[in-house]
Amino acid sequence: MARFLLRRLATSVVVLFGLGVVTFLMTQVLPGDPARAAAGRNATAEQVAAVSARLGLDRPIWEQFPRYLGNLLRGDLGTSVFTQRPVLDDIAGALPSSIELVLAAMLINVAVAVPLGVYAAYRRGRAADVAARLIVLFGAGVPVFWLGLMLQLVFADRLGVLPLTGQLGFGREVPEITGMTSLDALLAGDPAAFGDAASHLLLPAVTLAAAFVAVVARTVRSSMISVLDSDYITLARATGASERRVVVRHGLRNALVPVSTILGMQLGWMLGSTVLVESVFGRKGIGAYAVNAVLQNDLYAVIGSVLVIGVVFVLANIIVDLVQLWLNPRLRQPARARPAAAPGGEPLEKGVMEGAAS
Repeated sequence: MARFLLRRLATSVVVLFGLGVVTFLMTQVLPGDPARAAAGRNATAEQVAAVSARLGLDRPIWEQFPRYLGNLLRGDLGTSVFTQRPVLDDIAGALPSSIELVLAAMLINVAVAVPLGVYAAYRRGRAADVAARLIVLFGAGVPVFWLGLMLQLVFADRLGVLPLTGQLGFGREVPEITGMTSLDALLAGDPAAFGDAASHLLLPAVTLAAAFVAVVARTVRSSMISVLDSDYITLARATGASERRVVVRHGLRNALVPVSTILGMQLGWMLGSTVLVESVFGRKGIGAYAVNAVLQNDLYAVIGSVLVIGVVFVLANIIVDLVQLWLNPRLRQPARARPAAAPGGEPLEKGVMEGAAS
């Protein structure tokens, strides 16, 4: 386990170094003068020269790069032209709201996609399977911004059961503890504020989850079909295990191993996709912050947003690897000590065999 973690951390450092190189190159190859962008559109030539000297932009590129990496290691992402605050402070204030949205969307994603994929696999080739695949194709084909606008039109404008935009109703406030509005309402012991925050969160979360449900449901269906055709599933049925036990305990746990990889990658993708969703629903988060940074030509804010999303993506992948270790005990063993695969291609795991025999 320790060796695995060290190897993954070393790989992550290489990935983050590559991300630092890419973002540094952004400052060099993008059109315009980075010093002018950092100083602001209305800055004088003297102010631009002063900013260029302060940031080291007047130095050769081989001197700028180590300084850039050093600043990143110290957590210095520069100063936002628009807010005149450190970019890291701005992102730290915006990120919890985006994480709240991503976690809610991921919860909806798993709650819908996993049962849908399992049911479609169990009823493959039948009407329920066809219906599930049509739902998946619809979710994958609908643009996120269009779905968000339609949900607003139906549930906020026509039915009036959910709020249109924002994170809380007009005049309602909750103390900022974590930055996640719904969680802060719970911690403050205000159930009315929690209900209000949850109602504001529902439509954006559904919109963000829609496109990702399709991918997970297809992966679960494919993986589950492969597992249900395995020898150890046949053995489990032959020993008299109930169908629920066969599907849920023996089938689903093994089918979720590749799905956990997809879910981990989706965490990073979802955080990037908040750019559209937060703009449509008027929520404050790193997506809305990045959009404003682009519109204001706020170069360091844009780069800071890219870096933070990249770091979250890397951390999510490390967590996924740990979850896979928990789901699949064979991965904790050295490759030479792993049990041989069965003739059908699926490994005969000790735990599964014992479960089937029981």
